[in-house]
Amino acid sequence: MTTPTVTPVTTTARLARLVEEIRAVVDRGLPPDLTAYLVGERLAPHLGASDLLTPEQCEGDPERYRQHVLHAERDGGFSVVALVWLPGQRTSIHDHVAWCVTGVHQGEEHERRYRLVSDGLAARLVATQDVVNRQGEVCGFAPPGDIHRVWNGGDGTAISLHIYGADISRLGSSVRRVYAQPTDEK
Repeated sequence: MTTPTVTPVTTTARLARLVEEIRAVVDRGLPPDLTAYLVGERLAPHLGASDLLTPEQCEGDPERYRQHVLHAERDGGFSVVALVWLPGQRTSIHDHVAWCVTGVHQGEEHERRYRLVSDGLAARLVATQDVVNRQGEVCGFAPPGDIHRVWNGGDGTAISLHIYGADISRLGSSVRRVYAQPTDEK
């Protein structure tokens, strides 16, 4: 996974409104899956808006997908991150430390979801679903059962906003574990 870009963050007025909307949901103290659902409802109307991110927050990295930490709540309750994906860039297979909501701001984000199965002697990953999230689409999840790989399968830059129920500026990543188990893929 990548190390976040930790620089003073310029917040657009739209991003500031989104952060307030997320804070109102998170402060309700609801279960993680319901929190993720409600945060996704707040995120969706902002996706694709030209005034959500600054030009710097839309910059990629030719070596790997780039993570821009846009906001981290002081109490660690949530973080907002923009991930910029150039064509072909991908994550390893991983899961997360907390609930997550993802919304595609530009382009499309491909995702393969997995389930870890064991026969008592060895474990392997079984692909359960392939998803293509397009601009404006939102998905969310809460551990356990959040094993996946994400990539840009398109021809242009993809940008997605990820909202995590943890302080990514402190943790450096939302990844709990990277999986090296064999998969059922060819």
